[in-house]
Amino acid sequence: MPNIKSAIKRVTINEKKNEQNAATKSAMRTAVKKFEAAVELNEDNAKDLFKSAVKQLDKAANKGLIHKNTANRQKARLAKKLG
Repeated sequence: MPNIKSAIKRVTINEKKNEQNAATKSAMRTAVKKFEAAVELNEDNAKDLFKSAVKQLDKAANKGLIHKNTANRQKARLAKKLG
């Protein structure tokens, strides 16, 4: 454990950011899985789930959790499944 005040603060900030990043990434993965499950079962709400999955992917890309090209590639693949 650090002794310097700024280093102690940095540790706590990093822990908070890590939790936030993990939550955002988890929400993104969950949204994508829900959409893929809906497409498999030919459910009516697949279009709404697609929108939420795209929103979560964009959010993760904007926060730097995933690369923007990765997000675009995943969105294209999801759109292909929807189509």
